[in-house]
Amino acid sequence: MSALRLGVLVSGSGSNLQAILDKCASGELPAAVTVVVSDKADAFALERAARARVSAVHINRKDFESAASFNEEIARILIEHGVELVIMAGYMRLLGKEVLDAFPNRVFNLHPALLPSFPGAHGIVDALDFGVKVTGVTVHFASDVFDDGPIILQEAVPVNDDDNEESLAARIHAAEHCVLPQAIKLFAEGRLAIEGRRVRVLPEKDKSVIP
Repeated sequence: MSALRLGVLVSGSGSNLQAILDKCASGELPAAVTVVVSDKADAFALERAARARVSAVHINRKDFESAASFNEEIARILIEHGVELVIMAGYMRLLGKEVLDAFPNRVFNLHPALLPSFPGAHGIVDALDFGVKVTGVTVHFASDVFDDGPIILQEAVPVNDDDNEESLAARIHAAEHCVLPQAIKLFAEGRLAIEGRRVRVLPEKDKSVIP
């Protein structure tokens, strides 16, 4: 199986990017990150990419007249690097149709809650403040609506009585670092089938059977 070429969109520290890079390097994930794109110049994720000798690109929204032209530039860079699957890993902007149309059903988003509960930029705090006993992590196909689109994988994370934002976030991030690479691997193996709002995970092919 040839390595799936990934483009990762980021806005912050890039801990999920690091998890992907590590699993690619170890051979656990049949993929390779070919470019990392950030809308923030000071995102530490860009440093992580540089250390891994991956192309790291900052695109400033203020340099573009419109959101459309900004997203067109993102799409251009991803295409230029031969990206096959786009990963939004802590990317804090709504991705435009210019990118979604260029990569139909090939854009993943990661959200730190069990969607459709607690969408938006404050999923961890919102779940904590609401008093839920269980929250979690969602990986889904992205759409032009925030935190919408068919759900690929979810993992539950219990909320403890003594949790604060920091302690809950630490356990959610740990879950993210497992679930996101798992979803990428399923895509790389051709095991995801979208059926309306549902994503069916196809059984693993029997490698002992020669077609």
